[in-house]
Amino acid sequence: MNSKEKIPNGLRERKRQLTLDLITKTGLKLFSENGYEETTLDAIAAASGISRRTFFYYLKSKEDVLLAHESGEFPHALRPTFLEQSPDQSPLDAARKTFLSLAPMYDTKESLIADQILRSIEALRLRKDALFVQLEDVLAGAMYELWPDPARKPGLRLDAMMAMGTLRIAKENWRQANGARPLTFYIDEAFELLNNRSEW
Repeated sequence: MNSKEKIPNGLRERKRQLTLDLITKTGLKLFSENGYEETTLDAIAAASGISRRTFFYYLKSKEDVLLAHESGEFPHALRPTFLEQSPDQSPLDAARKTFLSLAPMYDTKESLIADQILRSIEALRLRKDALFVQLEDVLAGAMYELWPDPARKPGLRLDAMMAMGTLRIAKENWRQANGARPLTFYIDEAFELLNNRSEW
């Protein structure tokens, strides 16, 4: 039995996540103190107590440090969490419940700081926007699985677009308020607005 086989998969994954959390938190701290452009990848690695090579094992760039705070495990959790929803409800209601369940992944001080930096640089804003497009695709795919009738596919695609747009509004309102209330409050508020508009 080699050394890798002696380490349970759960323990290995936990160690990997702890190291990733250390890198992203250290990077965000350096960005806040010294500025994004002024902070080098080598500085993040050194402050994290790892080598440059180890940094690249976990992340590909400085941008990924911010995007890790922006999205966290949300992209990986979105599909399985949505598929736990009952199909005996509207797609938008299912999306709302899914977002409320996953909100704690976003609802952190670090997420607020990362968002400020992401919005301050055009190239980073584009990456942030691209992430939402990817999430929209994931959500649409999950909707197709929960409601597999091909005739519903165009409508479900529209539902996915509206749901992700509503989440974006909720997150913007939460951040503009500097996290004054939990993100769940703003998610509920945004979906209520969407529901009310549909009745006009």
